[in-house]
Amino acid sequence: MSDATTPKPYTLEAGEKATPVMVYTLTTLARGEMITKEQLRVSTFLRTQAAPEFVGLYNAQVLVFGGPTGIQQASYSEYFIPTQHILAYHLVPPVKDPVDYDPSEPNRKMEPATLLVGTFRFTGHLRMATQSNLSKFLELARESFFSFYDVEITNPGLPSASVLKVPIALARLSTAVVASRSA
Repeated sequence: MSDATTPKPYTLEAGEKATPVMVYTLTTLARGEMITKEQLRVSTFLRTQAAPEFVGLYNAQVLVFGGPTGIQQASYSEYFIPTQHILAYHLVPPVKDPVDYDPSEPNRKMEPATLLVGTFRFTGHLRMATQSNLSKFLELARESFFSFYDVEITNPGLPSASVLKVPIALARLSTAVVASRSA
């Protein structure tokens, strides 16, 4: 990411904010600043009607996986990803939003699960009805993206990378590879 002395490739308008996010596609991991309205909860906004056709990242650092030379790195002042190509995304720690659910809501549970996103493994929890299970949750889900909580992200192809912990990540339902796991 750029430091305080590097000029920003954008100017925030009144009522806007820049939030650092990480976006996962089948072949890339991009980290950059997303510009949104101040009142939007960035951690879940792709679940809303406000989700754009393209997610714009500024001061983006991109890892491209595959290809003849393995992992390639690139930097872009502006980087636009078609929303339909996004498999998962989350805020860059330590940035976080308040949780998007009521922890005291009755008849809900946090179900341990593992999500496979490209070459990344997300280990965390799905919030669902206490009478539900993973199969029923996936069968009944109707949103494009679902929330995944208390997530630890690893990549076996990047052994030198440390575990990344985030309170919430969103994953695309239509491309999710989800496995149950013991708590």
